[in-house]
Amino acid sequence: MDAIDKVVSQWADEKPDLDTQPMAIMGRLMRIAKYMESEVAELHKRYDLKLGEFDVLATLRRSGVPFRLTPSELINSMMLTSGAMTNRLDKLEAKSLISRQHSKEDRRSVTVELTQEGLKLIDQIIEEHVGVQTQLVAGLSHEQQTELNVLLKHWLAQYE
Repeated sequence: MDAIDKVVSQWADEKPDLDTQPMAIMGRLMRIAKYMESEVAELHKRYDLKLGEFDVLATLRRSGVPFRLTPSELINSMMLTSGAMTNRLDKLEAKSLISRQHSKEDRRSVTVELTQEGLKLIDQIIEEHVGVQTQLVAGLSHEQQTELNVLLKHWLAQYE
C-alpha cells in the first residue's frame, strides 16, 4: 500500500460512493512529476541553468542549423508569455549562450541564435538529460514505457 492507496482507503471509509480512481491517478502522476522534475532540475543546476533556460537552448538546438529562431517561434514552441521569454533570453544572453540580432531590414525584428558556447553546452547536457530521463523510467519495461506513452499521448490530446 502506497500513500495514495491510504488516501483512497480513507475516502472509501468516509464516503463509500465516491469514485476515487481519478484522484489516485492524479495523485500518482503529480508525485511522479515532482520526483522527475527534481532529478532533472538537479542536472540543470550543475550547469547553472534553470529548466526554462535549458528548454530555450534545447529548442534552438533541435531547430537545426543555423540554430536560430525568432522570439515568437520560441514562444509558440514553448507555450510561454513574451515577458517570460524575454527574461529567459536576457539570462541566457548574459551567460553568452545565445545572441540576439536585429534585422537590417526591420529593426523591430529579432532572431535568437545559439552561440558556439551555447551549442557546445546543449550538446553536452542533452546527453546527460536523456540519461536522467532513461533512469527515471527504468522501473518500467520497454513494452510498459511504450504502452504508457501511447496512453499519455491519447490523454494529452484531449487538452491540446
